[in-house]
Amino acid sequence: MSDLVELYQELVLDHNNRPRNKRTMEDASNTADGYNPLCGDQVSVFLKVTDGVIADVAFQGVGCAISQSSASMMTQNVKGKSVEEAGALFEVFHSMVTREPGEDFDSGSLGELEALAGVCAFPNRIKCASLAWHTMAASLDPKKAEQVTTE
Repeated sequence: MSDLVELYQELVLDHNNRPRNKRTMEDASNTADGYNPLCGDQVSVFLKVTDGVIADVAFQGVGCAISQSSASMMTQNVKGKSVEEAGALFEVFHSMVTREPGEDFDSGSLGELEALAGVCAFPNRIKCASLAWHTMAASLDPKKAEQVTTE
């Protein structure tokens, strides 16, 4: 088990040190800005949605290793998915990070996102891990896209 935990820590650090899809997107069809007032994490999410599919996704932001890693992993996991599939993945991810520590969760569709499963034991980190996901979901809903906050 400790090797698994170590692997996950390495994965989180790798995404923080070499974030994937961290760039702006001038021709994004959907955007939103997210902010965590508790720790100051900020993220902007850019999506290019074509025929109901997330054809491209990018983010920009500053924050802790958990928030930046989560944003990086989010971009890799929603790219190529339908809007509905991305929304469903958000719900599974959110359930994982907000569950009681030790409680089972549906890991079938999470893949490397399970690297963030341990944040459920640290309530302040849950908002760090979920910020990019809330921002992505808000970018798909024009009523919520102005600015997302974890508060």
